[in-house]
Amino acid sequence: MESSRGPPSYYSILGVNAESSDEEIRRAYLKLAMQWHPDKWTKNPTQLGEAKQKFQQIQEAYLVLSDHSKRTMYNAGAYDLDEDNEEIEVGVCLECPDLNY
Repeated sequence: MESSRGPPSYYSILGVNAESSDEEIRRAYLKLAMQWHPDKWTKNPTQLGEAKQKFQQIQEAYLVLSDHSKRTMYNAGAYDLDEDNEEIEVGVCLECPDLNY
């Protein structure tokens, strides 16, 4: 059971590994963000909550893995999202100008 081991890693959320390049991480993020964006699930309200949750996880993973210093800290086990000053909001990705909703 995954819940007994804790939350999934940011790498597993994006379907990449620790050796993945910045471009591979970016492509994985864009693909998943398009798939799970909550606006795509408005006609299926039973899965809208799940889509919002997955989209937020995808954004959080990308926020960390796309930033070299955060990724280094995360890989060392020293990154704590709660201590990070940036807020993560569903539907907003200031670091992703190529993603148009």
